[in-house]
Amino acid sequence: MTKQITYSPAYTLVPTYECFNRCTYCNFRVNPYQDDWLTLEKSQTILQKLQDEFVCEILILSGEVHPQSSRRKAWFQNIYNLCKLALSMGFLPHTNVGVLSFAEMETLKTINPSMGLMLEQITPKLLKSVHHSAPSKLPSLRLQQLEWAGKLKIPFTTGILLGIGESEEESWQTLKAIASLHQKWHHIQEVILQPHRTGSKQQLEVSTFPIYQLPKMVAKARNILPDSITLQIPPNLITDPKCLLDCLEAGARDLGGISPKDEVNPDYPHFSYHGLADLLASHGWQLVPRLPVYPHYYDWLSLSLQNAVNSWKNSPQFQFLLSI
Repeated sequence: MTKQITYSPAYTLVPTYECFNRCTYCNFRVNPYQDDWLTLEKSQTILQKLQDEFVCEILILSGEVHPQSSRRKAWFQNIYNLCKLALSMGFLPHTNVGVLSFAEMETLKTINPSMGLMLEQITPKLLKSVHHSAPSKLPSLRLQQLEWAGKLKIPFTTGILLGIGESEEESWQTLKAIASLHQKWHHIQEVILQPHRTGSKQQLEVSTFPIYQLPKMVAKARNILPDSITLQIPPNLITDPKCLLDCLEAGARDLGGISPKDEVNPDYPHFSYHGLADLLASHGWQLVPRLPVYPHYYDWLSLSLQNAVNSWKNSPQFQFLLSI
């Protein structure tokens, strides 16, 4: 019998690469004031070209402007405008832009079917190493954001980062914290297990996570997390096909967004859709598209967002992808 593994037909827009955090493993950021922010005009040109392609999700992924910066309001307004533009052009935005205030999350909820934030790891010891110069990586801030997402009834994606100096037991504790929040609010639709892979821009010399242990992590995570949470793994960071397939057998059921470029890990290009589909099909898996919000959260959305989701769900493009 054919088993299903899902993915999101996605494209990433980056409002800015600048970030006030300086995580030593980062391959994404540039220093504040050293990046031209993405404009609505340029975004519209990009999105117009995508309307003829099979792209549903527009991931709005940004570096963080300091909450006390005089430019924070403009940064947030630009993110809001990009989401609104994506919606108006027939796409479904999914915003992941770091730690937000409750009011900022509440505002973005009106124009995002789903949102996300990586919890990474909750162990405070990383504040003395990889997060030493990353104020918004304080575990309590990130846990608070997940709590607020639950209070606001925002379908949410989070995840853990593996190989940045945590112990195995600390990873289990982070997953248990996610499980606890989900049991309270029932809002976590996906948890990503993301192995850190060495890139060309980072200061951290090497990942501390052996990739061959990922299937074991998937199996353990599947035991810790409620069944209603889907486990996601990034296939471009798992260069050994056997390891990827072992992760699926262990309980991973989603491969995230398949897009032209992984902005967070630019040294690791995504598989082509056909190459990935063929690999999976040869081992009994069918690659199936999904929307950025899962069906059991549709009634959490405003009527206008429900209409946008239903329009995509019933569109010829999506039906075609389902039929491949």
